[in-house]
Amino acid sequence: MEIKVNKQKCTGCKICFDACPAGAIEIDNEGKANINEKCTLCRLCVKECPENAIEVIGEEKKKQDVNLSQYKGIWFFAELKHGELSHVSFELLGISLKIAEILKEEVCGVIFSSDGEQKAQQLFDRGADKVYIVEESSLDQFRQDIYVCLMTELIKKYKPNIVLASATMIGRSFIPQTAARLKTGLTADCIDLAIDPETKLLQQIRPTYGGNLMAKIICESHRPQMATIRPKSVEEAKPTGNKDGLLIKEDFSKFNATCRVDLVSKESVEQTIDLQEAEIIVSGGRGLGDGKNFDMIRKFAGLIGAAVGASRAAVDSGWIPYPHQVGQTGKTVKPKIYIACGISGAIQHLAGMSTSDYIIAINKDPEAPIFKVANLGIVGDIFEIIPRLIQKLEKGE
Repeated sequence: MEIKVNKQKCTGCKICFDACPAGAIEIDNEGKANINEKCTLCRLCVKECPENAIEVIGEEKKKQDVNLSQYKGIWFFAELKHGELSHVSFELLGISLKIAEILKEEVCGVIFSSDGEQKAQQLFDRGADKVYIVEESSLDQFRQDIYVCLMTELIKKYKPNIVLASATMIGRSFIPQTAARLKTGLTADCIDLAIDPETKLLQQIRPTYGGNLMAKIICESHRPQMATIRPKSVEEAKPTGNKDGLLIKEDFSKFNATCRVDLVSKESVEQTIDLQEAEIIVSGGRGLGDGKNFDMIRKFAGLIGAAVGASRAAVDSGWIPYPHQVGQTGKTVKPKIYIACGISGAIQHLAGMSTSDYIIAINKDPEAPIFKVANLGIVGDIFEIIPRLIQKLEKGE
C-alpha cells in the first residue's frame, strides 16, 4: 500500500504540505505535491486535500468475518490497589457511563479479587449495571498470565462491544496480550473517548507525534473495541446512591489459568507517593549534573508534599530508579502543579506531563523547550533557586 499524488488534479494549494506531520510532502518545480520516503501512511493528506488529488493505492478492504451485532455492552477492568478499588476504576466507570448514554448499552465492571462482592457494590453505587467477578485469594496479587487468561475467556463468553482498562502498569501489561489473543485492535494511552454519531464506532483519542497532534483511532471490523486510558485524563463517576446491579460470579477453577512466573517477594521502592496520583510533582533532569543532587529535589518535594519525578536522562544515568521516570517511555502524569528542575523539555518528556494543570520550569537556558509549555518559567540556576526555596519553607515564610 502507498499514497500517491494525481498530478493532473493537484493545484499546488499546499494544504497537504501544511497538514503532513511527518514532513513527507515536498513541492516540486511545477508547484505540484510529491510524497517522499518519510510518509507514515497516516492519510491525513488524503483527508485534507480539497481536490481529492491524493489517493491510497493498493489498499484492500479486509473481509469482515465477525458478526458485530453479537457484541453488546461496555466493559471496564476495575483495578485494585492495596486490596481496594483504585481511583482509575472510577475514572473508567465515568467514561463508560458517558459512552453508554449514546450507545444505550450496559456498563459492566470486571473484578479479579479475593473479595469481589463488596467492591462490586461500590461500582453499583456509582452507576454500573453489572459486575463480573472472579474470586480467588491469589488474584489480589497481579499475575499477568492469569489475568490475561481470565479476561480473554470472559470476553469470548459474553462478547462485550467495548473493553477499557487504565494505562497503569497493570493495564499496560495484560490488556495488549488479551487483545492479541482475541485478534482485535487496541489503542493504548488514550486521553479521551467519543462515539462517532454516524457509525457508532468508538473513537479512541490519543496524542501522537510527541503530543503535537491528536489521533482519532477506530476499530472497524473486529470486536471488542479495546483501549487503555491515561490515569486522570477523564472524570471519576460520582456516587449516585444505592443501586441494584446484577452480580455475575465466575468460578476460578473452571479457567485453565496458570502462571509461568512465581512471586517470590515484593519490595517497595523509595517513592512514597504514586506519580500518577500525586497533585504536586517535582522532577529533576540532566541539569542536576549528578545523582547525589536528587537529595535536594527530595528535600524540596518533601517540604511541599510532592512526589519526585525525573526525566529519562536522569534515569538512564542511574541517578534515580525507573519508577520515577515521567515521559513517553515512563509515566504519564497530570498533577495540579508540575515543577521541572533542570529539564530541557524533550518531546518525549513533554508527552508525559504537558497536560499538567500548572507547569513551573526552572532552567539556565532561556531557549529550553520546556518554557514553551510552562505557565511560569524561571531562567536561573537550580542550585541557587531550590536551596533558597528550601530555606524559606523551613522557616515557614
